[in-house]
Amino acid sequence: MLLIAVSTPVMAQDAPPTLPEPPKEKLWDWDDNDPRIGLKAGLHDAGEAAKGVKLLANMPKPEGFRDAQRTGGSVSNTDLAFQGDMAFVGNYRGFNIYDVSDPSNPSLKTSVVCPGGQGDISVYQNLLFMSVQETRGRLDCGTQGVEAPVSDERFRGVRIFDISDVSNPAQVGAVQTCRGSHTHTVVSDPTDSENVYVYVQGTSRVRPAEELPGCSAAQDPDEDPNTSYFRIEVIKVPLAAPDMSEIVNMPRIFEQDGNIGGLWQGGDHGAGTQRSRRTNQCHDITAYPAVGLAAGACSGNGILLDITDPANPVRIEQVVDPNFAYWHSATFNNDGTTVIFTDEWGGGGQPRCTDEDPPTWGANAIFDLVDGKLKLRGYYKLPVPQTRTENCVAHNGSIIPVPGRDIKAQAWYQGGMSIFDFTDPENAYEIAFFDRGPVSDTTLISGGYWSTYWHNGKLYGAEIARGFDIFELEPSEHLTENEIEAAMLVSMRDFNAQEQPKLDWPAVPVVARAYMDQLVRADAISGEWVSRVNAALDGGAGTDLTEAANALEMAALGSLASGQSRHEDKVRVRLAKVLRQMSE
Repeated sequence: MLLIAVSTPVMAQDAPPTLPEPPKEKLWDWDDNDPRIGLKAGLHDAGEAAKGVKLLANMPKPEGFRDAQRTGGSVSNTDLAFQGDMAFVGNYRGFNIYDVSDPSNPSLKTSVVCPGGQGDISVYQNLLFMSVQETRGRLDCGTQGVEAPVSDERFRGVRIFDISDVSNPAQVGAVQTCRGSHTHTVVSDPTDSENVYVYVQGTSRVRPAEELPGCSAAQDPDEDPNTSYFRIEVIKVPLAAPDMSEIVNMPRIFEQDGNIGGLWQGGDHGAGTQRSRRTNQCHDITAYPAVGLAAGACSGNGILLDITDPANPVRIEQVVDPNFAYWHSATFNNDGTTVIFTDEWGGGGQPRCTDEDPPTWGANAIFDLVDGKLKLRGYYKLPVPQTRTENCVAHNGSIIPVPGRDIKAQAWYQGGMSIFDFTDPENAYEIAFFDRGPVSDTTLISGGYWSTYWHNGKLYGAEIARGFDIFELEPSEHLTENEIEAAMLVSMRDFNAQEQPKLDWPAVPVVARAYMDQLVRADAISGEWVSRVNAALDGGAGTDLTEAANALEMAALGSLASGQSRHEDKVRVRLAKVLRQMSE
């Protein structure tokens, strides 16, 4: 049989249509129209987005604190402290002092070059304390570093400066520690006016015993029970003689059942959880002397300390969280009933706020303190995704003193500043923000806010790369003019975020109206009573104020009796207290 091959012409075919890829399912929800999305990149010309705050001033880093080849690292701005009209900005190379008496036109008062990193600072009366951890640190503040592996010129620990003359700070003390000082916490004793205490959180490698006798680099307590790990140091500072400052205690605050390293042993918490380090150090401790407590963020644990005897802190509670990689810092609410712990997943140098990062990782965990126990209530994370060239994770912040509410301003590195309400710890929400575009849109370059704090009516930000920023709050649907003015009534001479003060407000009409605004926002007061209370405040008649206070207290008691007491009832009681004080 003859087979004949027949060639069949190949007909041209249309290319298949290009179909759009289906939208990727969001790991978490955000507003696609948020103005922080798509901001222009740049160092000093980046795009900006703001809500509820206004940028008043930016002060670029001065000479000696910047490097043409880098923005962060050894030239990073770090933590902030305040004394009156002076703002102190730490830096890996020393610190700068700014006069902020005119917040719209601040001026550089003094620069102190004294390298050693990390440069976190605190102030107390006429003294400034500075953390030093790097092996380049020198006793004499020299910039040449120390090359020898063992040297009596090296300094790692806490420097003490006399700032009686802020134009000429003088180093008057230097306390050496085995692991240096990554951070520190000033702790005052309400019963002792002659001394102040400094808790030292060292996180660097242990120095040789040949350089500082008594140091031990043993990682296992069984190898050496005197290991320099698994502890903090407590420095006692005589205020009249800071040169006599010395370590008076090295408490083993992680001890459990006789094991000085008995808390979290390191590793993950099971499938789908974070891996966290063994608890052998604290990164930060926030003291609240007025309530006798401190909260420690310590590697793999959050801990609570009794500091009624500041020289001898005692751990009374500890928690773990499967969503936390590294417990970083802590903040109390003003009542001392809620504690926020932050997770510095990625160490602050990685982009941990992208659309692919879980909303409970690199976030805040919010705990209520109930009968001495920490109870997890909720989480808060920056509610808008950042790019992959922006280092971003939860970092340092402080309370904004709005009476009746728990509000925090917080730094998120290149995620900017986020201000959020955590009055209801289970439902924290953002009320204001400020953000810039990335330093670079092609390369991950360190930048963003190290710290954002409130002090005497304004917000301040230490920007790693871009300098020092000052903001003011603006009224919005989340925050009224009365609430802002009430917050501005709180004035402090010294402020260090790691030693929280107890905040109080005077009994004046704007404080009462701030409480009223909160009740109106919550639809928890009738229009009639709004008018009656406002009339009483305007008229100032004692009987009218007392009558309004009685009605508010009765409403709160009615809710309590019915088993339906809410936060608004606390606001009613606080408003009633202000009205009674005004009537006297």
